[in-house]
Amino acid sequence: MKRSPRKLVIFTDGGARGNPGPAGIGVTISDEDGAVLTEFGEAIGEATNNVAEYTAVVRALEAAVGYNVDTIEFFLDSELVVKQLNGEYKVKNAGLKGLHAAARERLDKYARVRISHVPRAKNKVADRLANEAMDRAANGDEEPLDDGILPGQGSLF
Repeated sequence: MKRSPRKLVIFTDGGARGNPGPAGIGVTISDEDGAVLTEFGEAIGEATNNVAEYTAVVRALEAAVGYNVDTIEFFLDSELVVKQLNGEYKVKNAGLKGLHAAARERLDKYARVRISHVPRAKNKVADRLANEAMDRAANGDEEPLDDGILPGQGSLF
């Protein structure tokens, strides 16, 4: 019988080709032993790199809801988003405030949260998933999410 994970380890990435430009996100969610539970990439339409990074975090947290854990670890290669989510930097950009609030609201449901910066080289899978999503959208193989609107959440701006 497979046991439930005690904690989730999540790598996210978001990127835009142009800034702003066609954007995508990549998410990988594993258990504490490194077994991949889910991974996905999605095109999100026209966005900035920072909007894509935040959207990846929010979408990862939406995907994490189904796992009954109280501990979550995030790894991102965006130092800005890490520092904003950890409260080290204020969110001054109006376009990021709604996404930041959405992420914090979801993070606050966990007893223990760690959000860490990793070099891009340590975030290869999430980066690949984001780029593949952007490629699919560019080729017409994937319809992007509406600019900054997450499924079932309405506008976050």
